[in-house]
Amino acid sequence: MRIQSAIALAATLVVALSACGSDSGDSTNAPIRPPRKVAALGPFVGECGHVTDDEVRATAGVPQISQVRRNSVGCNWQSAGLGSPSVTFASYRGSPIARERAWVTTQGRSPETIEVAGRQGFQALEPTGTVCDLAVQLDDDFFEWSMQTGRTTGRVSPCDLMRKLAELTVQRLK
Repeated sequence: MRIQSAIALAATLVVALSACGSDSGDSTNAPIRPPRKVAALGPFVGECGHVTDDEVRATAGVPQISQVRRNSVGCNWQSAGLGSPSVTFASYRGSPIARERAWVTTQGRSPETIEVAGRQGFQALEPTGTVCDLAVQLDDDFFEWSMQTGRTTGRVSPCDLMRKLAELTVQRLK
């Protein structure tokens, strides 16, 4: 009985393995997939967009703002207190800027196309004028500066302030 079971099992394995390994040369049944796109790395934007804490304080016009988060893809500066100003920098490798533009649109902001030092991007100001997202395309990458003015509203648009930081980042690309 064991021999018959072993022979039947071996025959089943031979048939199964020969079906998996057969190459009849007919590739019409094979799924056709486009080759994967490999994103070319854009220029290095550095930690925090190559911008110092003092430059963020001076540009944002918020002398009491401090860095509260710093990692390989972004930085965040905040002022103390509920509803106080904040500034954020983020870098996105191999990510489509169009996705970020679409997300900003879903947040009630209307992106407008801009150019920063010869680079295309967008800025989107919240209708109340208290939040701005400004993104700049770098080959297959992009970076974004964002500001929330909090309860304090100045005479200058947060997009104008974020543009100054974006210009510094582009000037210092490596």
